[in-house]
Amino acid sequence: MDREIPQAEINRRRVRKIVKASAIALTACIAFVSLVIMMRNGVKEGDLVYSEVETGSIETSVSASGKVMPAFEEIVNSPITTRIVEVYCKGGDSVGEGTPLLRLDLQSAKTELDKLNDELQMKLLALDKTRLNIATELNHLDMQVKVKEMAVNRLEAEVANERRLDSLGSGTGDRVREAELAFNTGMLELQQLRDMLVNERRVKEAEMETARLELSIFRKNLAEQQRMLEDAQIRAPRAAVLTYINNEIGARVNQGERVAVVSDLSHFRVDADIADSYGDRVRPGGPVNIRIGREMLSGKVGNVTPLSRNGVISFTVILDDDDHKRLRSGLKTDVFVMCDIKEDILRIRNGSYYKGPNTYELFVKDGDDALVRRRVRLGDSNYEWVEVIDGLEAGDRVVISDMNDYRNSKRLKLKK
Repeated sequence: MDREIPQAEINRRRVRKIVKASAIALTACIAFVSLVIMMRNGVKEGDLVYSEVETGSIETSVSASGKVMPAFEEIVNSPITTRIVEVYCKGGDSVGEGTPLLRLDLQSAKTELDKLNDELQMKLLALDKTRLNIATELNHLDMQVKVKEMAVNRLEAEVANERRLDSLGSGTGDRVREAELAFNTGMLELQQLRDMLVNERRVKEAEMETARLELSIFRKNLAEQQRMLEDAQIRAPRAAVLTYINNEIGARVNQGERVAVVSDLSHFRVDADIADSYGDRVRPGGPVNIRIGREMLSGKVGNVTPLSRNGVISFTVILDDDDHKRLRSGLKTDVFVMCDIKEDILRIRNGSYYKGPNTYELFVKDGDDALVRRRVRLGDSNYEWVEVIDGLEAGDRVVISDMNDYRNSKRLKLKK
C-alpha cells in the first residue's frame, strides 16, 4: 500500500535539487571565467603589429579632414525672375564656352525692354523740346538786351544834345538833368537785363545738364536690362563639365537663383577643416601633405577663414600635382599640416592608437614570451611617426595594433 510522502521530505528533496543545480551552474561559470581569463592572458604573436623605439627626427604635423573639390567651379544664376522652358544639357556633360544650357521664358523681359526703348525715344524728344524752349527764351532775353542797348544809346545822344543846347543858351539845366536821369535809368535797366541774361543762361545750362544726366541714367538702366536679357540666354561661361543643372521644365526661378554649375574636373583643390585649437599652426603658404589611400600628395595652405565655426577653422589646400590620377571630386582625404622639425628624439610608428599628445597605456615586449603594460607619454606626431617623451627606451618593441580587448590586463603571454 502506497504511503503519502510527508511535506517536509518533499521540501528537503526540492532543496537538494536546487543546491545541486546551483553547484553545477556555479562550477560551469567558474570554468567559463577561468577559460576567458586564460584566453585573455594569452595572445597570438602573429596577430600583433610592433614598432621598435628608435632615435630620429619628426617633422611634426596636425591632422585635419579634407574633401577634394574642383579647382575651378562657377555657379550660373538666373538674371531675372521667370520659369524654365527648355533644358538642353544634363549633369555630367562636357560643355564648351557659350554652349546653351537651358532656355528661360523671356517674353515679359522683352516686353519690358521694348517699353524702355519707347520711353527712351520719348525722353529724347522731350530733351529736344527742352533745348528749343531754352534757346527761344535766351534769344528773347538777348533781343531785349540789344533793344535796351539801342535805347540807352539814344538817351546818351539826347544827353549830349541837351548839354550842347545848354552851352549855347538854348536849353535849360533842368532839361539836361532830366536827360541825364533818363540815361542813367536806362543804363541800370540795361545792366539788369544783362545780369538776367547771364543768370538765365546758367539756369538753363543746369536744366540741360540735369536732363542729360537723367537721360544717361535711363540709358544705363536700359543697357542693364538689355544685358540681363542677353544673360538670360543661359550659356556655359567657359569650357568645363556641367556638374549641376536645374532640369525641372516649367519650374519658377527667382532672380539670382542657381540654375547650373560648371566645374573644371581636370584640376582639383582640397577644402579642409581643422580644430580651432590648432588655428595658430595653419598659415597661408605653409606646407601640407594629403593622404589618399597609400599615396601622399604635397601642397600648401591657400586661403584660411578668419573665423571659427562650430569649433573648426576652414582652409583650402593648393596641390602641387593638382591633376593627379587619384583625385576625384568629393573624395575624402586626410590632411596633415606640417609645423616644425624635431631632431634626435625617440619615436615610434603612428597608428590608430594615437589620439594626440597624452599619456597612454601601451604593451611592450618583455623577453621572448610576454607583453607588459607600460604607462607611456607621447608628444607631437606626423602621419608616420609619434614622439616618445617618457616611458620607453630605444630598442623597445611596442605593440601599436588594437589592444582594447586586453585593456584590463597588466601582463600577457605570447603564443606562437
